[in-house]
Amino acid sequence: MTDPAAKATTLLDLHRAPELLLLANAWDVVSAQVVAAVEGTKAIATPSHGIAATFGYADGEQIPLDLHLDMVARIASAVDLPLTMDMEAGYGDAGETTRRAIAAGAVGGNLEDQMKPLEESVAAVEASLRAARDAGVPDFVLNARTDAFTRAPEGQSPEDTIAEAVRRSKAYLEVGAPVVFIPRLAQREHVEAVVGELGRGVVTLISIPGTSLPARELEALGVARLSTGPFTQRVALTALQDATTELLAGGVLPPGTRALN
Repeated sequence: MTDPAAKATTLLDLHRAPELLLLANAWDVVSAQVVAAVEGTKAIATPSHGIAATFGYADGEQIPLDLHLDMVARIASAVDLPLTMDMEAGYGDAGETTRRAIAAGAVGGNLEDQMKPLEESVAAVEASLRAARDAGVPDFVLNARTDAFTRAPEGQSPEDTIAEAVRRSKAYLEVGAPVVFIPRLAQREHVEAVVGELGRGVVTLISIPGTSLPARELEALGVARLSTGPFTQRVALTALQDATTELLAGGVLPPGTRALN
């Protein structure tokens, strides 16, 4: 499948399906190929943090956009699956960044609000969606992210945080975002409350080691998508560091190591 519009429609359908869409994020070509080779993988997601770290940059739009997009394009060219890119906060121009992401091969993208004034954040969502339509990809899966949990003021009650997340999410959905991303939304009762307000099949979450509910439980709660952000890269780096530690201690590399590249 090479047509961007068709890939976008496929990705959108995966979000709308009753089954939870599971995305193990990939940060370079070989990680994307390894993920794509796993039976059941239906799409590829790229993490801004992971790609930035690959090149030695901190997260938060510190990596030059050209370099970020170059890696996305390399991944998109290497796997024949719909790809969604973490566009961070849009690098100052959500519409133009969306246009360039589509040119690089992405048919979906995260766009974070950083808790900017709601009017400004809604305008960024609208600009991204408009750019996608202008590029001939009307089903571009914009995953409108609210940082209501990640940037909640110290001491703010969970109820107030949930209310703000819902308020912002509803605004993004109302202007056409097909799904909304709420990182750090993890406790069962909080997920139930948010899905109860927004509806099933529109909330996307990130899997956090030791914190998040199992994927099967999130599916039952009506979550649309679960991705892994930078954590799959950390899984790989943990294995690398542990193997190095074992080797330097006089041991051997893990005997179950597979030739995946």
